Amino acid sequence: MTPRAVEDAHADLVRVAREGVTWPGVPLRRGDGTPPARRSAVLVLFGVLDAVPAHGDVLPVPAELDVLLHRRAATLAHHPGQVAFPGGGIDPGDDGPVGAALREAVEETGLDPSGVDVLGTLADVPVPVSDNLVTPVLAWWSVPSRVVAVDHREAVDVFRAPVADLVDPARRGVVVHTAGRGRLRTPAFELDGGVVVWGFTALVLAGVLDAAGWSVPWDHERVVTP
Repeated sequence: MTPRAVEDAHADLVRVAREGVTWPGVPLRRGDGTPPARRSAVLVLFGVLDAVPAHGDVLPVPAELDVLLHRRAATLAHHPGQVAFPGGGIDPGDDGPVGAALREAVEETGLDPSGVDVLGTLADVPVPVSDNLVTPVLAWWSVPSRVVAVDHREAVDVFRAPVADLVDPARRGVVVHTAGRGRLRTPAFELDGGVVVWGFTALVLAGVLDAAGWSVPWDHERVVTP
């Protein structure tokens, strides 16, 4: 399998933004038929973010391609301690989901938004556990800037995850957790240092990887503990 060039990866993401992504398995409304109470947006930011290559060398993405993530503070009310995209609630003064995602990313990571090329918004993703409807904003980091965890009340660290590691079948699995009266199986990714990406963030990553044509067959029965 020949790895893609960076230019090809960018073109794949432009296509994903144009054609969209289908999120399986989660209803758009709550059990009582009403829509989620909160609206939020996250920045799904890909690019050549650093010089550290991935471990895989036969995967269908460039070894230098990364996606920006951060780890949420353990004291937060929703999704404490989980790996997430930069983002948050859409405020009245924001220019819609795109404005909210960029504002929150600046507040959380200190990135320079002038170097971010927004490719488009993807279909909203419901997050029932936090009664939230989230719009992923797909973007390309054309001019990367320095990022850090700006406010440790929100995030404890900011890091770049190699996309080739995310598509490595040895690092993929599912998390099994309770959802209402049943059990739900959602995607999960294992990164270096014992970091596990799961929940909403993993669902979005899995959808984008599939839509971009980057996914490699993996064991859907392999259970990962977050």
